[in-house]
Amino acid sequence: MITIYDWFGYELPIKERYRLIKEAGFDGVLLWWSDGFGRNDYRNGPQIAREVGLFIENIHTPVQNQNNLWLDNLDGETLTDCYLQCVSDCAEFEIPTMVVHLPNEDYPYNELGLDRIKRITEKAEQLGVNVALENLRNLTNLEYVLEQVDSLRIGFCYDCGHHYRYYPGKDLLSKYGSRVMALHLHDNGGEYEQHRLPFDGTIDWSVAMKKIAETGYSGATAIEAMNWDYKDLSAEEFLQEAFQRAKRLEALKLYNP
Repeated sequence: MITIYDWFGYELPIKERYRLIKEAGFDGVLLWWSDGFGRNDYRNGPQIAREVGLFIENIHTPVQNQNNLWLDNLDGETLTDCYLQCVSDCAEFEIPTMVVHLPNEDYPYNELGLDRIKRITEKAEQLGVNVALENLRNLTNLEYVLEQVDSLRIGFCYDCGHHYRYYPGKDLLSKYGSRVMALHLHDNGGEYEQHRLPFDGTIDWSVAMKKIAETGYSGATAIEAMNWDYKDLSAEEFLQEAFQRAKRLEALKLYNP
């Protein structure tokens, strides 16, 4: 199965966006789940995506206030409530997984934050929703939560681009590969040093996909590229190129000597 992050760039009506994704060959989408970044109709996304035959792999929870999770104030409680609502939304819209950014390294973990994670875990277990914690520049916090919270509903969203950008010397998949619930595949380099199409940047994809294959992960090959460095391509051309790159990645994952 091959999927793509739905808000990959371009100003497009949502129905056309999903139609183009399907026509390019993708099986499913990862949904941005917030009205941030101008996405005001996000709650209509599941129905529209399914109407064109797309599977919804997961939602990405809001990121603008991600560092508030450890704070002992109203902002921290508001973010916790947001994540709890996202768990409920996944259950309501029959979406199996939600992706969460933990605070970055400038905001060290604490007991209050862990208690909030445990509240989210309890609700996720009750409603049968997976919560996949994504690696960014947050490895200390990510490791702490994965080691402290022993639940089949709390796992790892492995972002290959962020891994090789922030912690290239760390073998994240050997340590947490058994808990992978989702992938974000994109290359480093370009204007933002991230979110390029695979094979256009600095990552050795034969090595990266071999490591993913060794975890036993059997979920989707999920592209999280943006059009930032591809303004010369139309939306259709970008999606077609992204799909071809994803097929190359799948072939590398299957070839695992």
